Amino acid sequence: MRMCTPSSGIGSRTPSWVSSRRIFEQTLMDLQKCSNIKHLKEMQAQIMKANLHQDPFVAPKLITAFSLCRQMPLAVKIFNGIQEPDVHLYNTLMRAFAHNSQYPQAFSTFFDLQENVLFPDNYTYPILLKACAGGPHHLLLRQVQMIHTHIEKFGFYSDVFVPNSLIDTYSKCGQLGIVSAKKVFDLMPERDTVSWNSMITGFIKMGHLEDAHALFDKMPHRDMVSWNSILDGHVKAGDMNSAFQLFQTMPDRNVVSWSTMVWGYCKTGDMDMAKFLFEKMPVKNLVPWTIIISGYAQKGCTKEASSLYDRMEGAGLRPDDATLISILAACAESGLISLGKRIHLKIKRSKFRHSTQVCNALIDMYAKCGNLADATSVFEEMKERNVVTWNTLLQGFAMHGSGERALSFFSRMTREGIQPDGVTFVSVLSCCSHAGLVEEGRHYFCLLKKDYGTVLQIEHYGCMVDLLGRGGHLKEAFDLIKTMPMEPNAIIWGTLLGACRMHSNVELAEEVVDRLVLLEPKDAGSLAIFSNIYAAAGNWDGVAKVRSKMRDVFKQPGASAIEIDDEVHEFKVSDRAHPQSSRIYHMVDRLKQHLKQVGYVPRAHY
Repeated sequence: MRMCTPSSGIGSRTPSWVSSRRIFEQTLMDLQKCSNIKHLKEMQAQIMKANLHQDPFVAPKLITAFSLCRQMPLAVKIFNGIQEPDVHLYNTLMRAFAHNSQYPQAFSTFFDLQENVLFPDNYTYPILLKACAGGPHHLLLRQVQMIHTHIEKFGFYSDVFVPNSLIDTYSKCGQLGIVSAKKVFDLMPERDTVSWNSMITGFIKMGHLEDAHALFDKMPHRDMVSWNSILDGHVKAGDMNSAFQLFQTMPDRNVVSWSTMVWGYCKTGDMDMAKFLFEKMPVKNLVPWTIIISGYAQKGCTKEASSLYDRMEGAGLRPDDATLISILAACAESGLISLGKRIHLKIKRSKFRHSTQVCNALIDMYAKCGNLADATSVFEEMKERNVVTWNTLLQGFAMHGSGERALSFFSRMTREGIQPDGVTFVSVLSCCSHAGLVEEGRHYFCLLKKDYGTVLQIEHYGCMVDLLGRGGHLKEAFDLIKTMPMEPNAIIWGTLLGACRMHSNVELAEEVVDRLVLLEPKDAGSLAIFSNIYAAAGNWDGVAKVRSKMRDVFKQPGASAIEIDDEVHEFKVSDRAHPQSSRIYHMVDRLKQHLKQVGYVPRAHY
């Protein structure tokens, strides 16, 4: 069949089928860069008509193109149409499944490859290891160990590409994994720079900075990744002095190097140094702008954050979703609603349609700043919502005690066909707790186990203990803790202790405190609550005993924050550092007098 007529000219004529295939290959390469499914299906029809669907060069490209368009059934159909698929085609399908987060299917394809008596090549195992890394975390180590056995069996240690992938994936398997990664590294007959960098990055990920540095010092050749990895390790450890010394000795620096340092100083609260390095940067992309703006927003510095945001836009950089989400998260954390509102206004005015994730970040920001009306407004205006959207709004209701409204939205969520997850029920149970809806809480706790088949997490038990404790059902809460399939942590026991204080149950409080001291011997918070329980009961001998125990422990002072005129002010207990502290305490004294006049009597305390 002639697909096209070759142009006339001197010399040998290229066969028409070769020309046709080249045209199709070029078209498929272009299609891999886009998501035009209609165009792709048209091309598939032409390929089938030209009988090129069995072609060993065309078929893999077509499978890849369909996988990039999230059309895996069509990709599988192409694969199944090949009479004798080779290992390259199997690898292509495995990679397609991994790209679409269909990890079990990637493994199934690997097993099919073996059943068809085909031998894996040096690309098979790295693809399979990537599929492992994206799958269930609790299965990760076992799966990697299984693949490791295959790699040793078929002798792929000599191909540096394969053990490099093994080191990288083992490094994602926790402390046991990093030990295995080091064994692989030590057994490698040949290492390249990627081998060293993967091992260093793995050590840093696990917090083993000394091991990472020892390896870094032994490296025969260091590249930019090596320097940036070890720099990142010092920054994550909070050792900014060593990080700065290392930064100064670097033979070359890129945007990642500078951004890492700016992020480190923002993280430690040294905004002056962060700003100094930011201004020194020779080249800035969205990443350092996002870091510095988020850093100021986190500190509650509206003017600085807003000014930098304007400068970023003035430099011709349009914030992407990652930038907006990061800045909005910082606003939510610090309660900086003014900057959050300003960003929201810019989003509304822009012609670009932002993602569901950005809208979720807006809901979170408004909810954490106490503005449930605007949070709900953003929710209602969204064209597409996912389970995170609903969870974020429900968490906002829970945070501010709007229990009835939260349950109403939960009912609406199920009516609209959104499947609740474990996080949803944490919010629902928390709402029931804060609203005093004990029976409703019991109902949803049972629903969680029976109707939704969700595995109960420690957070669900914590919500139930809080719900029962607030409602005065202390024995039931204590019995529930005893039936937990996991070991109760300090948060669980601390929640019950708070309920003991609320309902003046000294006997149970004594038992709970013993458990808490075993878990957190250096935490004075539980002892302070216990002392208040004794004081409320008039047991001053008990108060004296607890106070003597508290001499050797430290209690982190509580803090509150408020935003006034685009600036967040933070206050600690007995804090007189604020320049207007005299006026503030004068107002506090007036409020105390007013409370006494209306009959408020404070609880007794030590």
